[in-house]
Amino acid sequence: MSIPHSVSPSRGPGSPKVVGFYDKASGSCQYICIDEATSRCALIDVVLDFNPARARTSTESADWALDWIAREGLTLEWILDTHPHADHMMASSYLKEKTGVQTAIGEKVREIAGLWRDFYHEPDAFDVDSDFDRLFAKGDTFRIGDLDATVLLSPGHTLGSITYVVGDAIFAHDTFMQPDSGTARADFPGGSAAMLYDSLMEILSYPDEHRIFIGHDYGAEGRDDPAWESTVAEQKAHNTHLGGGVTKEKYVEVREARDATLNLPDRMLHALQVNLRGGRLPAPEADGNSYFKIPANRF
Repeated sequence: MSIPHSVSPSRGPGSPKVVGFYDKASGSCQYICIDEATSRCALIDVVLDFNPARARTSTESADWALDWIAREGLTLEWILDTHPHADHMMASSYLKEKTGVQTAIGEKVREIAGLWRDFYHEPDAFDVDSDFDRLFAKGDTFRIGDLDATVLLSPGHTLGSITYVVGDAIFAHDTFMQPDSGTARADFPGGSAAMLYDSLMEILSYPDEHRIFIGHDYGAEGRDDPAWESTVAEQKAHNTHLGGGVTKEKYVEVREARDATLNLPDRMLHALQVNLRGGRLPAPEADGNSYFKIPANRF
């Protein structure tokens, strides 16, 4: 199976090699973060493929990543997500079933689950403490092989989004997009353009040469091929929403005006009830099948 991908080489000791790969259907960017010194790696924001017209899941993206890891002789140490994605399902549960490797996400997913229990009218759903092995707090640290990794709390797109900083690689998920596309939306429940601005500024406080790996790309005028890597310096200078030192007030005005024109992602109401279960479908019913619950007239 051919999946668009590219390799960002390590820049030396303490710097990861990063394989980025792309899900065209949802515009999602996924990553393998590799410590070349130990041949250990982490998977970040891997997609569980989904056809909304048929309500059918498949595992092409996750299997592609596992095949890459096996072919390169790597050892998987972490299955990481940055937030409960609204535009794709997460493959974390499937990946854990295949590998036995621990899963992780941010601890404020507990609060996001509380919001969505109401939207789905499922007061006992979404036991995130059981469905993820590790819930990271702001400032937590961990290791991928010998690489040091730090967790940033980066709310705005959601109230519980986190960023992983691994050496000189910043996995910035749905905060930045490529400089020619701006930044992510902030109008989902619990989101805030003002909080997103503060999260963006924290990421831009890192050294100019740090690499930024984003969560989505949909192309841009004059650019057809997907892209997912930039640098702090490039974002500071050229981001269409922030470049040149846009004030917080102006950013919030532009971001909120743009968000008011957007429809919900076509996978959102399916995806969140899966992602808040750690990538698991709703429990099978008496006939052995899982069923999605879609709220009518709530959005």
